[in-house]
Parts: sequence; C-alpha cells; structure tokens
Amino acid sequence: MATDHIRYDVLARDALRGVVRHVLADAAEHGLPGEHHFYITFVSNADGVKLSPRLLAQYPQEMTIILQHQFWDLVVTDERFEVGLSFGGIPERLVVPFAAVKSFLDPSVKFGLHFEPSEEEAAPEKPAPNLPAASPAPPAPAAEAAAEEKEESEKPSEGAEVVRLDRFRKK
Repeated sequence: MATDHIRYDVLARDALRGVVRHVLADAAEHGLPGEHHFYITFVSNADGVKLSPRLLAQYPQEMTIILQHQFWDLVVTDERFEVGLSFGGIPERLVVPFAAVKSFLDPSVKFGLHFEPSEEEAAPEKPAPNLPAASPAPPAPAAEAAAEEKEESEKPSEGAEVVRLDRFRKK
C-alpha cells in the first residue's frame, strides 16, 4: 500500500472541526436558531483544556457538555471555544481547544461528528494547567435547576449503553 504523504485523514479531521468551529461561532454571534442544541464531548485532561479542579476531579478523562438554554459568554477563536455553564448551581468557565473535542452532536437534526484523536492528542505529555473558574453572572434559578438536571444526565448510570453517533444520522 502506498504511503499517504498528504495525510488526507488529518485534512478531513481538521475540515470537520472547522464545521464545529463555524457552528459555535454562529451561535456565539446570533444565539441558537430554532430547536438546535449541541452535545460536545471533549478530553478533559488534554493540553489547553481549562476546567476548575472540582470539575476535573469529577471528569478526569472526558466530559460532555450541553449548549442549549443555560450557557453564557460563548467565545470562539480559531483554536478553541470558551463558555460559561452552571454545574450544581455553581457557575464555571470552560476553555476547550477544538483539538480536544471528541464528538459533536446536534440531536435536533440528528447530525453528529466523531473525532478520533491523533497520536499527540490521545496521550498528553503533562496534565493541562487548570485555572480557577471565572466569575460570570450566575444564571437564573430556573436555569440552575435545568443545569443540575443536565449534570445528572451526564453521569453514567449502571448498565450505561455506548452509542455511536452514526446511529443518529438519517438513512
């Protein structure tokens, strides 16, 4: 078999991460249109990820967040996104490089992307530095309750089922 010197796999992965970047940038500028909302799973200990020590202890390897109603201050750059979320009624600021994203799902339209980590992303050489959470304005009490419910739904239950994103694609 010939050697792929062009690295089409890397080009395709970066292009698909560009889709995520574009969608999040649009949401940051205009808000979420219609019923769109996003489930984003990322490697919580990857280089450049910034979580509070509390969240990193709770999600030491990977974390899934939901951007729907209760998020604020979404900022998107070429390399990462930052967002404010409430976990158990405590506001937190997360910083996630796009290279750390493992999956992106918009269940409202059954669209999903799954990213296989590259060798350098799969095994970070050192733990990423964690910054204390920023102090954004906390969401309204109703938002806190929904965020707590979201946090509970992120915890794996006994007998949890692993589902590939292909299951959500239209056939």
